[in-house]
Amino acid sequence: MTAPAAVDIIADLIAEDDRLEAILETYTDAQWSTQSLCPGWTTADVILHLAQSDEAVIASVGAADHAAAVWRGSATTVDGLMEEQVQRERAAPSIVFHRWRAARRGAVDALRAADPDVKLRWAAAPLRPATLATTRIAEHWAHALDVTEPLGVALADTNRLRHIAWLGHSTLPYAFGLAGLQPQPIRCELTGPSGDVWTFGPEDAMSRITGPVGDFCRIGAQRLQAADSALATTGPHAAAALGVLRNYAA
Repeated sequence: MTAPAAVDIIADLIAEDDRLEAILETYTDAQWSTQSLCPGWTTADVILHLAQSDEAVIASVGAADHAAAVWRGSATTVDGLMEEQVQRERAAPSIVFHRWRAARRGAVDALRAADPDVKLRWAAAPLRPATLATTRIAEHWAHALDVTEPLGVALADTNRLRHIAWLGHSTLPYAFGLAGLQPQPIRCELTGPSGDVWTFGPEDAMSRITGPVGDFCRIGAQRLQAADSALATTGPHAAAALGVLRNYAA
């Protein structure tokens, strides 16, 4: 995968984090203790997970051996390991918030300093810094949904979703393979928040997905079912692509 220019990704990662931080600054203790959209996790648990994963970015950039250890544990899956880490390190909201604010800034600094051509160890496969930064935008955005929607806090779609849509489309071959399916060429024509149409995939692909980018990204984050979206599919493999779409690797 070849990500967009790293400088744009880093700037958008900072902007996504700034938005979430500004929202969290307004939360009361009761809101921090509210159940999020992640089963079994409160708002504080979700932000703790973001802190832990941002710390893993710092470790990946700083020391390959340490980075390898980040993903080891008794759990057999990345999701299982993340659950173990959250349960082990739960803390008061103020402590969690302080930890995440430091970690997210440290992760940005680490990604900026990293050699752009050297892949960094990550959950499923090594990633170049620009691609890893893109996955961080996707994760921070998805978890922002998890801690705002239950509280009725608005989180408007932005043009930063273009990075997430690129990630989802670029990983479709991987997602098809995980599902035991043969990868297929998919054309996506997605309408951004400003009305621009963003295209991904070959123009002559027989299978197409069209519609709002927000729905595409939410399906990839498993926050929306394809049947409940405003997306349209045509061709023999587009519906299957939405069925396996993911903005993450696990």
